[in-house]
Amino acid sequence: VGRRPVLLFSVIFILIFGLTVALSVNVTMFSTLRFFEGFCLAGIVLSLYALRIELCPPGHRFMITMVASFIEMAGQFLMPGLAALCRDWQVLQAVICSVFWMLVHFPESLRWLMATQQFEASRELILQFTHKNRMNTESDIKGVVPELEKEITRRPKKVCIVKVVGTRNLWKNIVVLCVNSLTGYGIHHCFAKSMMGHEGKMAITHNFYADYYTMAGIALASCLAMCPVVGFLGRRGGLLLFMILTALASLLQLGLLNLIGKYSQLPDSGMSDSVKDKFSTAFSIVGMFSSHAVGSLSVFFCAEITPTVIRGGGLGLVLASAGFGRLTAPIMELHNQKGYFLHHVIFACCTLICIICILLLPESKNQNLPENIPDGEHYTRQPLLPHKKGEQPLLLTNSELKDYSGLHDSAAVSDGISENTTANGMKSM
Repeated sequence: VGRRPVLLFSVIFILIFGLTVALSVNVTMFSTLRFFEGFCLAGIVLSLYALRIELCPPGHRFMITMVASFIEMAGQFLMPGLAALCRDWQVLQAVICSVFWMLVHFPESLRWLMATQQFEASRELILQFTHKNRMNTESDIKGVVPELEKEITRRPKKVCIVKVVGTRNLWKNIVVLCVNSLTGYGIHHCFAKSMMGHEGKMAITHNFYADYYTMAGIALASCLAMCPVVGFLGRRGGLLLFMILTALASLLQLGLLNLIGKYSQLPDSGMSDSVKDKFSTAFSIVGMFSSHAVGSLSVFFCAEITPTVIRGGGLGLVLASAGFGRLTAPIMELHNQKGYFLHHVIFACCTLICIICILLLPESKNQNLPENIPDGEHYTRQPLLPHKKGEQPLLLTNSELKDYSGLHDSAAVSDGISENTTANGMKSM
């Protein structure tokens, strides 16, 4: 369908549902309209993320993504103040929804149009850009428009996300990132409940605004830490580091705190419940810090390694996995926190599995975006650490791979010659 049609559809209906929510007369009407509003919001997030990735050059993709994350964090910090100014939730709902109309001005992704062979729409979009920027068509894009006009007769070739099932490496990369996203967003709730007190016993504060700004501040610190870490270690190295931190915080919180709890019951141990609460709060903060980075990097990583023709589907799967991870929070609330420890243990085990699976992912730093499925298949795994000078790498890159297609033919010819030749080079009689 494209990025722009999905964006326009989502914006129109989120305005309809969002403004209608303010007129709700009962809980059933409110819940139903909020459900469809969230459905449209997911379409806006997906289409904007794909557009942002496809518009940026390779060296600026992560920087622009971090700028968008900082803008999102600014919105979280300003939201309580905006709510205080509006005073009424109906007014606040109308103010928030009124901002979405600005998104209708986004153009279609030229990269997606070219990748799906929609050359006529590509030519019109290029001419539109040149007209708005007051560029000279003959000198600035000489040869581009005539080449597109030659290919206009070709039929568009759109690819469904189901095609990824027949690939060798691409589907594995997407599945790994889906599991990473689910684990990162799912275990984030476990750490948040531990810090705020899953039974009201370990809450650091009872002030709503203090709790809200504490969690928003941890998310902001996580975004700030991702910038140098990913810039130095790359996408795969940064994701691996934050996943290791998440696993350590989870395992220490589950194991060490139980050990401290047993020793605190002894009369001569000198430990109290306050020591356990302080350790739990510290591990929860570290876990929330690292799990937020894991979830964000998983979505960004998937947007880079998924080909343009199916990038919307790949991003949709990872974002759906993130949503399923967030869904564990209300599930635990419905069960009155029963099974909370087992819930945390399952996600802790998932972090250990993810650490192993991350090593199988390719590195996409400073790489061009893959346009079609064969390009995505060429994203192979590289060594995590660069090989030393003069040392032969164990994993060759695509440019270093050699063609062995004639190997069997040459072997067959040599076998035929050896059958007619003796050991001293004379032909047999």
